[in-house]
Parts: sequence; structure tokens; C-alpha cells
Amino acid sequence: MRGKWAQGIVPRGFTWIIKDRIAVSERPGGCGDAHRRVRRQEEIIWIRENGFDSVLSLLASDHNLHNYDELEMAWSHIPFGGASDGLACLEEVFRRIDELTTDGRRVLVHREELNDVVCGLMGAYLLRTGLAPTGPQAMSIAEQLTGRPLGFPGREIVGLVAASDGSDG
Repeated sequence: MRGKWAQGIVPRGFTWIIKDRIAVSERPGGCGDAHRRVRRQEEIIWIRENGFDSVLSLLASDHNLHNYDELEMAWSHIPFGGASDGLACLEEVFRRIDELTTDGRRVLVHREELNDVVCGLMGAYLLRTGLAPTGPQAMSIAEQLTGRPLGFPGREIVGLVAASDGSDG
């Protein structure tokens, strides 16, 4: 490949949560009926060519994850559906993010869509790491970064962390 095609295309909803460390997006290739194989390949190429070291998929299934291998992109998979998965699962996701970002490495986190689950997870992560001092501030920062309001499912995820550490949430 040559020219702009060698660069790939930016995944939909791509947003930095912590600049040059953690980003989020919609699943490469899109979601549901809008999912396209060629777009998936181009987005994975963009992720790889833009210095990401790994992708963390929060999808319920491992469908299409082999495409990362085909395009020589490291990946991890931890199914995460929201607050109902519990604090232990949320902490497992946090541990994986921490592992994937040690030594200045960069990770892209995704689910099917860039929705309340992903945005709430990122707000909860900011609270857990102390980058946001309270639950309400974590929610506000997540909303500002992603440009979308955080609904009940996302607020509930932040609330899990706030309740576990005694923060207001």
C-alpha cells in the first residue's frame, strides 16, 4: 500500500482520554449492520500506524479479534457490559489498562459503540487513578472528553468506584 491508504482511517468516535496513553473509539469496522470488513482493516491499520501498542476489546464475544493478529496488532479481550458485571470485573479491566500502558505504551479501548459503558468506564478509571477527585467530576470530565452526555449506565459504573473508595458519586 502507498499514499494515504497506507495510513488507514481514524476509527469512529476516536477520543483521547489520557493523551498519548489511553484512547477510546467505536469497534473498528463499525457496529451492527454498518460493520464493514474493509473499513475494519483500514481502521486497524490506522491504529497500528499511529503508535498504539495494543487494543483492549470489551465486547461480549471475541468475534473478529483475529483480524488484529492478521494486521500485526496486539490485542486483549475482557468482556465488560457495565455496572451489573460488578466491581471485581471493573477492577480486572483497570488492571489490564494499567498493564497495557506501562512504560509509556498506548492502548485503544473499544466496545461495539462508543456508548455509556465505555465512557462510564473511562470516568471510573479517572476517579480510580486520582485524575478526577470525585465521582461527579469524573463524570463531567468523561462527558467533556467524549462530547456526549453520560447516561445512567455510565454514571452507575463511576458510582461503583466512588462507593468502593468512599468518594461522593
